[in-house]
Amino acid sequence: MLRSKFFSAEQVEAIVKDYRNAELQPLEVAIIAFAKKLTQHAYKVTQKDIDGLRTHGLADVEILDIAAAAAARNFISRLFDALGAEPDAEYLQLDERLRATLTVGRPFGEETA
Repeated sequence: MLRSKFFSAEQVEAIVKDYRNAELQPLEVAIIAFAKKLTQHAYKVTQKDIDGLRTHGLADVEILDIAAAAAARNFISRLFDALGAEPDAEYLQLDERLRATLTVGRPFGEETA
């Protein structure tokens, strides 16, 4: 969706590799930083993080949406990974370099030990 609606493949790759230096707007960087912190260390999210998003003009309901979207994506990713789900045809049609950049965890088609 990001690639088809908002960013080119090159921009998506730049965002994944280093979102802080991918020529994003400050609000976009703040949202990604918050989602990343929630993903990696949800227990470390503090009021300061919430207030930081508010300084960019986000309302509480928008912050809730960001947190819910990140948490839902984490849940789905882990569920699909645990079940060995394969990507859909549209994902497989992406440029190989972009697919490699977007792949987190076990590469598709590999069994767990």
